[in-house]
Amino acid sequence: MNEKHYNGGENDSPLHFLISIAIITLNEQENLSRTLESLSGFADEIIIVDSGSTDSTHEIARKAGCKVFIEEWKGYATQKNSAFEKCTGEWALFLDADEVPEKSLLDEIKNEIRNSKADSYYIRRKSFYLGKLLNHSWQPDYVLRLARRSKNPEWRGGSVHEYLKVEGKAGYLNGVLIHYSYKDVSEHFRKTIEYAKLSSDDYFKTGKKFSILNLIFNPVAAFIRLYIINRGFLDGIRGLIAASSSFVYTFLKYAFLFEKTDGFQKYRYNDK
Repeated sequence: MNEKHYNGGENDSPLHFLISIAIITLNEQENLSRTLESLSGFADEIIIVDSGSTDSTHEIARKAGCKVFIEEWKGYATQKNSAFEKCTGEWALFLDADEVPEKSLLDEIKNEIRNSKADSYYIRRKSFYLGKLLNHSWQPDYVLRLARRSKNPEWRGGSVHEYLKVEGKAGYLNGVLIHYSYKDVSEHFRKTIEYAKLSSDDYFKTGKKFSILNLIFNPVAAFIRLYIINRGFLDGIRGLIAASSSFVYTFLKYAFLFEKTDGFQKYRYNDK
């Protein structure tokens, strides 16, 4: 295999690429530099599909030698599929702009694809939250991110919680992908509300009915699962905040769904 590695575009053009990396962005200047620095010397090409950043995201990406495409926002799954369609490598690695692969993971990826026994791979992701890496909260979190392009990877899903579907056999990698999730509690809960609203939209579109039992019991179950069953309490105060956010997210997505019910709409109309 004629293997070349990405170094900002200075290599002679290979007959074919081995690894392409696909990233979607929107105002990611605070995260993108860290991610691209971690990928230096690793990939043959980095594809950036940006949805109209107004900060220095474009400049950072182009300076690093990325191929930058500016497209209007089409939803998470569709946007990521657009980035994949522009990849030319034999393998595609999908990353978010706030995710950083550890060097051990990159070395493992190189070894695996040279002697691949699978067509796609799940990667373990850990969150760096409020200044510390969480070892229990939001775990286990294995995400399917590395795939042969010939096996037709496709992102699916609704407005939020998209997932990757790949033909063939899937394997697991031991290396870690670090997710620099939220810069502070304010951003965390702002996004929690945003994602809850998007989830309720997806529920409504697919015909899911509101249930007061879901509103009461599911948030409690989400808190117990993260904080007790997954031992989030071992992450200290950060684990408690993370578990509380799961409670709030679950509660709000059903509360937002209630807002869309005929009964609530009728009550709101008659109250005016």
